[in-house]
Amino acid sequence: MAGRSLTWLGVITLALLGILVGGIIWSSASWAPKLALDLEGGTQMILKPNLEGGEQATPEQLAQAVSIIRQRVDASGVSEAEVNTEGNNVVVSIPGEADEETRKRIEASAKLEFRAVLVAGQPSNTFVGEDGTETPYPSPDPALPNTPTAEPTSPSDLSQITPALEAQFQAFDCNEPVEPGVVQPADEPIIACEADGSVKYILGPVEVEGSKITDATNGMRTTQTGATTGEWAVNLVFNGQGTDQFAEVTSRLNGLESPQNQFAIVLDNQVISAPQTLAVISDGKPEISGNFTQESSKTLADQLKYGALPISFVVQSSDQISATLGSSQLEIGIIAGLIGLALVAVYTLFQYRLLGTVTLASLVVAAVLTYLVIAILSWRNGYRLSLAGVAGLIVAIGFTADSFIVYFERIRDELRDGRGLESAVEAGWKRAKRTIYASKGVNLLAAIVLYVLAVGNVKGFAFTLGVTTVIDVIVVLLFTHPTLQLLARTKFFSSGHPLSGLDPTALGAVYRGRAQFRQPVDVSKTKAAKSSREATKRQTIAERKQAELIAAGGSTSQEKDS
Repeated sequence: MAGRSLTWLGVITLALLGILVGGIIWSSASWAPKLALDLEGGTQMILKPNLEGGEQATPEQLAQAVSIIRQRVDASGVSEAEVNTEGNNVVVSIPGEADEETRKRIEASAKLEFRAVLVAGQPSNTFVGEDGTETPYPSPDPALPNTPTAEPTSPSDLSQITPALEAQFQAFDCNEPVEPGVVQPADEPIIACEADGSVKYILGPVEVEGSKITDATNGMRTTQTGATTGEWAVNLVFNGQGTDQFAEVTSRLNGLESPQNQFAIVLDNQVISAPQTLAVISDGKPEISGNFTQESSKTLADQLKYGALPISFVVQSSDQISATLGSSQLEIGIIAGLIGLALVAVYTLFQYRLLGTVTLASLVVAAVLTYLVIAILSWRNGYRLSLAGVAGLIVAIGFTADSFIVYFERIRDELRDGRGLESAVEAGWKRAKRTIYASKGVNLLAAIVLYVLAVGNVKGFAFTLGVTTVIDVIVVLLFTHPTLQLLARTKFFSSGHPLSGLDPTALGAVYRGRAQFRQPVDVSKTKAAKSSREATKRQTIAERKQAELIAAGGSTSQEKDS
């Protein structure tokens, strides 16, 4: 049993080591975990609100924008990023060098809007003349009228297309789209292109704002019987107001011909999707289907879920910043951890003699597993180690040592009760594991709650605390207990050598045999008194009450006899 547990621990360790080595050889992994913003530095982007008429953003709008931008950054796999407000701006700080995809997620900070499609056409802004040559459309004549020919009856009414707008549409070049920072009027038709430049549109006024979306996910389409069709789709969920608005729009679009039955989703002045309306959606849960792959459906779902900013922003600056704490602080943290480890070693060796070496070996195993897990997560999931995360690792040393102390004391209690060492190890484990599981369960629950509710560096502390808690349980199960099972069979420990830390005589053991009790022999009066006091101190509440009742009963009997 002990050998099997140690074998499994070896398999787990070698598997983690193999994954990391494979990542180093064939991918971008490294032996050293990535460091967070406070230890390595990174990229800082300042986003300035861009409102019509020079208006100022409200604190509520900025708070909502910070929350959504933080979700965008987290969705890109970047950890330990900081998103805060500074005056009327939003400051985004990312560890290391921000890649192009992450920059686009942050810079694509305009409002998400739903607009009805009025006209859809080729992205070209040229025409073929009478001589057969291709000629660009001329710039619109400023004298062209820019008022509707008739009062529009709905946002899908083509009368909104004025001669000036028609000329702008013909001359519009999708290779030179509207700048992301430009705020388009919400109550007027606009010109926009597909994100890939494949289609050019005239779109009606905004009818549903992206802030009305409460959730967006991607998944396989299913039939009414629950079977999957093999097609990827994006599923939206609107809030109450959005549900009513979307139901009204789809009721109108469902009766129109293409392309007027299309509903364009506009983000950052680009159309990210323009699905056709095939039914009236009255429950606020539309499904967007098409030629999606898993990746493209996930991208669109993220854009819909995290793109609904209450206001639009423009990137004011983007700079590289130095570490706020630096490597010296990391060295101090590592030194603090080594000091803590040394103090734990001194205490365990003083308290448990050579039994304390099991604690030290267990801590070494836990450290190796934690290092491998952190390094792999840094490679595969973009995890970055911050100073708060280092603090979580240091705190974990004490939590891990607690498990061993609980276990050792249970074994000692069994030895005091007169059991042999092998029996005491098994009985002590049965009593200790319930306490260990309960303690680690509380630690893990606290780490999860802290991770969910916290932001920034505090998440790093909670994450490392949770990881080390799980590893602690694995080490106790697969290393500490099996190691003690093996040591209990050795002559040195089973004989109760004074240096083993498991000397029954020193612990004040009481030996049971043939229904009689006897004190340990060949013990000095001083040592016997010390052992007796130790045994009394180690009694449980129930044992103390029972001893008091026996003592009280004995006194009463003596009084009666006299």
